Amino acid sequence: MKKAFLLFLVPILFSCNNTQPAKESAEGFIGEKFDASAPITMADLNAKMKEGKPVTAVVTAPITGVCQVKGCWMTLKNEGGEDVRITFKDYAFFVPKDCSGKTAIINGTASMDTTSVAELKHYAEDDGQKKEEIEKITEPKIEMVFEASGVLLK
Repeated sequence: MKKAFLLFLVPILFSCNNTQPAKESAEGFIGEKFDASAPITMADLNAKMKEGKPVTAVVTAPITGVCQVKGCWMTLKNEGGEDVRITFKDYAFFVPKDCSGKTAIINGTASMDTTSVAELKHYAEDDGQKKEEIEKITEPKIEMVFEASGVLLK
């Protein structure tokens, strides 16, 4: 019985509904520290992504959205298309829920991926969208995604 209870409890403990504050270093980094002196723009990243292969880069762009449950993802403005969702490597850190509108410098890997309907609906819930809007999500989406190992907020 204890094992069954633990199997039920573990997913709840690691769901997006838990709260864990962003851990910021003295230099302002969240996650791993990296060289933020020469980031590229989203336009530069878009050009590199044309080959279709994953790209590791340091990128800067304005933050357009943040998970309002606990900061477990954010979106960055992409001049060349839809905003890009940023997730955090190994779910090891989060960003402040009030950082939308600031500029981020991120270090990590961008790739093209298919986001499932279930994930899209989950993101929409985290974003506070209305039930009617969430129900309109019926197709998976092929999009650029970025897994960040570190973030610097400006």
